[in-house]
Amino acid sequence: MSPTARRGGGLAAALWAQSWTEVVKVLRTPEYLVGVVVLPAILFAMFGLAQSSQRLPSGTGVGVILFGSFSCYGVVSQALFSMGGDIAQERAKGWLRRLFATPMPMIAYFVGKLVLNIVFSVGIVLLISAVALFGGIRFELGPWAAASAIAVTGSVAFATTGTAIAYWVRTRAATTIVNLVFLPLSFLSGYFMPLSVLPKVFSDVAPWIPTHHLGLLVWTSLAPKDELHFLGVSADFSPLRSWSIVVGWFVLMTVVTGLGYRRAARREQP
Repeated sequence: MSPTARRGGGLAAALWAQSWTEVVKVLRTPEYLVGVVVLPAILFAMFGLAQSSQRLPSGTGVGVILFGSFSCYGVVSQALFSMGGDIAQERAKGWLRRLFATPMPMIAYFVGKLVLNIVFSVGIVLLISAVALFGGIRFELGPWAAASAIAVTGSVAFATTGTAIAYWVRTRAATTIVNLVFLPLSFLSGYFMPLSVLPKVFSDVAPWIPTHHLGLLVWTSLAPKDELHFLGVSADFSPLRSWSIVVGWFVLMTVVTGLGYRRAARREQP
């Protein structure tokens, strides 16, 4: 029996049913799966595998580092589009206004989106890992598991960035704004190209960008930090500082989202 067919159970049942519904809905949308879930693996196959034979002095393959880069790219993309673009589209269609008129607690709606975000972020990381292994890249289990866990945690940390966009920009413009925000962030964070080959202004700006600090945490879990200066890893790199910036950004965007939600609720509640 599907969760949507169950009755009773209170909040836990509502959370489970909504989460299941969100995941199934996306599984039935191949355009989303290709554009958000499969695309990072395709990009990794095009650009990451080509450098799989190169190695850092410690012996870590450059392909392993690029696995970290494209995993970060994929999970941040998933967070922004699933929590930003989707919610904005559903607001534009009046779906949230209808939900306000039902007994379902709105927390179930947001938890469902967050579960969707986590599930497909795990899928993105595993798919990129599979492409890497198929292409001859070999991982050490410990560093791979640590990098994967950090990347998926990043998808949660940046989920509220998407919801903040969904509630503070015009609904029809939300997807465009997500693209305008996400692509520059990816370049400035060093996901596509090492900061060392980009104009110096990129290296100057990167330390102020939370997505770059997610990258730092992932890269340094895969290779020694003193070999990653080309990615913007400084000699005084501190995991605690990077985690503080990522978590601080999450908290800030949660507050921004809450304010936006209260404003929208006053307008959309029947």
